[in-house]
Amino acid sequence: MMAYIDIKGLTKKYRAADENAVDQLDLEIEKAEIFGLLGPNGAGKTTTISILCNQITSDAGTVNIDQLPLHSNREKIKKIIGVVPQDIALYPKLTAYENLKFFGNMYGLSGGYLKDRINECTTNFGLNHKINKKLSTFSGGMKRRINLIAGLLHKPKILFLDEPTVGIDVQSKNVIIEHLEKLNEKEQTTIVYTSHLMEEAERFCTHIAIIDNGKIIAEGKPKALIKDYPTCNNLEDIFLLLTGKSLRD
Repeated sequence: MMAYIDIKGLTKKYRAADENAVDQLDLEIEKAEIFGLLGPNGAGKTTTISILCNQITSDAGTVNIDQLPLHSNREKIKKIIGVVPQDIALYPKLTAYENLKFFGNMYGLSGGYLKDRINECTTNFGLNHKINKKLSTFSGGMKRRINLIAGLLHKPKILFLDEPTVGIDVQSKNVIIEHLEKLNEKEQTTIVYTSHLMEEAERFCTHIAIIDNGKIIAEGKPKALIKDYPTCNNLEDIFLLLTGKSLRD
């Protein structure tokens, strides 16, 4: 049976680049999985996520999402996915409510239902009391939480998260991870997540793949993967063993 997200031979090369950003990548992600796509800078994580989210097109390969070919079902697939980019995709001069109303409208939500969803989500993330404040007054952690809510309003079946907890305080990080775990458990939302934070990924993900130079170099459940490398005590040890210790600036 086909995986919920089924990727075969995915390839992408940027015009000015010498090497492929993603190089004949094969990957299967099951429904209701919390899947971590981990790798150093420039490994191909964001390019892969961008292709799956319809933000850029691949040069070769196939992607099927919920058994629908991505290339011919872009509008259908757009309705069942939520995207939370690494960069804060919000308008600083608008209030939190105005930002979320804008993104809700983009997903086809309106009226009382949208208002209720905004209130529900901002309450869940501890931001209801700030709903009428401008984004420019928010801390980094608060902006991250609003950024996440914008991708959740329409109750997507699949949520793509690109470095969702980068650069924020421990409390905000904890709130985000706990809510995502509840969402996965209660709604069976499939989560595809990229991160540099190995300890967080080891705790959060049900399955991980390490990508480097556009190729998958290791894959499996975190605990099982650690057992496969007897000299490694944790996911970070495996990551450094496979990708090296040299800087990737």
